[in-house]
Amino acid sequence: MADTVWLDERQLEAWRAFLLVGSLLERQIEQQLKDDAKLSHQQYEVLSRLADAPDGELRMTVLADVALTSKSGLTYQVTQLEKGGLVRRRSCTGDDRGVVASLTDAGLEKVRAAAPGHATVVRELFVEGLSEEEFEGLRKGLTTLVDRLSDSGKPAS
Repeated sequence: MADTVWLDERQLEAWRAFLLVGSLLERQIEQQLKDDAKLSHQQYEVLSRLADAPDGELRMTVLADVALTSKSGLTYQVTQLEKGGLVRRRSCTGDDRGVVASLTDAGLEKVRAAAPGHATVVRELFVEGLSEEEFEGLRKGLTTLVDRLSDSGKPAS
């Protein structure tokens, strides 16, 4: 490990703050969605991604990618949403192995009812805590990291 380049104090402070902010945001957003809509954050993401999709449906593999969850995690969430009548599944036309998740009318109503409260808490917790200049710097930095990590799938060595 002699070749390891360790994080300096500034980098370590930023990394730890990033982890803490992510955790605090997730907890508070999770609680708001449970209190207001009886949904987990992951379930809200699934419903909102389906609501944004053409015809309100996506293949499960695509949905797992855009909802930022594993395939097994998505299967669990979709099963719970299906039990609640918010989502339904069907086989892909022409591909028996593929499965499509579709938003039901009840699911669309649920996500539309939950969206205003969700937007308010995200704005309060994520946007309004920073000046416009700070927020723009954060947006640019995060977008750069998303692009870098999405392109390679792993950090550069």
